[in-house]
Amino acid sequence: MTQAHEQYDAIIIGVGQAGNPLATALSQAGWKTAVIERRLVGGTCVNDGCTPTKTMFASGRMAYLARRSNDYGVHTGGFTVSLAEVRRRKQAIVDASRGSIHRRLSDLDYVDLIYGEAAFDGLKALTVTTKEEGIRYLSAGTIFINTGARPSQPEIPGLDSTPSLDSTTIMEVDEIPEHLLILGGGYIGLEFAQLFRRLGSRVTILQRSGQLIPREDDDVAEALTAILREDGIDVRLDTVTVHAAASPTGGVVLTIRDAQGERQLAGSHLLVATGRTPNTEDLNLPATGIECDEKGYIRVDERLATNVEGIYALGDVKGGPAFTHISYDDYRIVRDNLLRNGKRTTKDRLVPYAIFTDP
Repeated sequence: MTQAHEQYDAIIIGVGQAGNPLATALSQAGWKTAVIERRLVGGTCVNDGCTPTKTMFASGRMAYLARRSNDYGVHTGGFTVSLAEVRRRKQAIVDASRGSIHRRLSDLDYVDLIYGEAAFDGLKALTVTTKEEGIRYLSAGTIFINTGARPSQPEIPGLDSTPSLDSTTIMEVDEIPEHLLILGGGYIGLEFAQLFRRLGSRVTILQRSGQLIPREDDDVAEALTAILREDGIDVRLDTVTVHAAASPTGGVVLTIRDAQGERQLAGSHLLVATGRTPNTEDLNLPATGIECDEKGYIRVDERLATNVEGIYALGDVKGGPAFTHISYDDYRIVRDNLLRNGKRTTKDRLVPYAIFTDP
């Protein structure tokens, strides 16, 4: 017997920086909408990205200024860094932001906020596994996928069994790492490298290519490399990590290879910052026929439509620049085209961005 589905005008899967304002716009348009979130409303930006990281970076900046104050004739005496207090401040700001989003979504007319795991069980149909209500069956004529992405692990022998951190878990460490090893010289790796160096860690960056932030111009990368080295960060370019292992005495040991050959490098903590993976594998996309690329990102056209009529993908899950303002602009494109008879596309936008190091 086929299970009857609750019928909605629209379903939003994931409450990131596109799904959140989109729910408001659909509510104002009178669309009966189900908003499904499996973890925390607000997406990466609020919970794991912009808000918590930049809050912690501000603490790093204060430590840097305190450490340099004598150079400017301002003598503050000794100081200490309490990582527990840094984390508490960070979490309070995150909780306030997330709570505000939850309250706003819960109060919207025509919108049902559902916490659960969504998966397609047909072309425009979903099963949602919730803790409180069991399984719910939903369907809608229009569906928006805003499930984001998560840190990925490179295929390095031994890494799976080696204690490591990613861009989320490193913000929850209990103590300042004595020696932080970082795999990857992209934006995330460099931001955390400078943060923990300023908080008091010894930091080593291991970059496979001959340049940090390899997508940037050479002169930008060279200037930033010089700044990081001036801060005391050990930057190793053209360095391949060939094996990872837990140290018998605690910490980790990496076997690395560079122009001088292979050697071992020990550290107290390991941050893996080598890329991200889209959150698509649990959605059962084959049930809909939605096309993905070889990495699992959902393919969309310039109006963010998938190959299946009435289903759209917004934010990081579709690939491309993983920026908050890109996700928000995705929302605006969908809103204008579906609700305002507009003709905006991804070809119409410029993409400003910044690397959140100092400077």
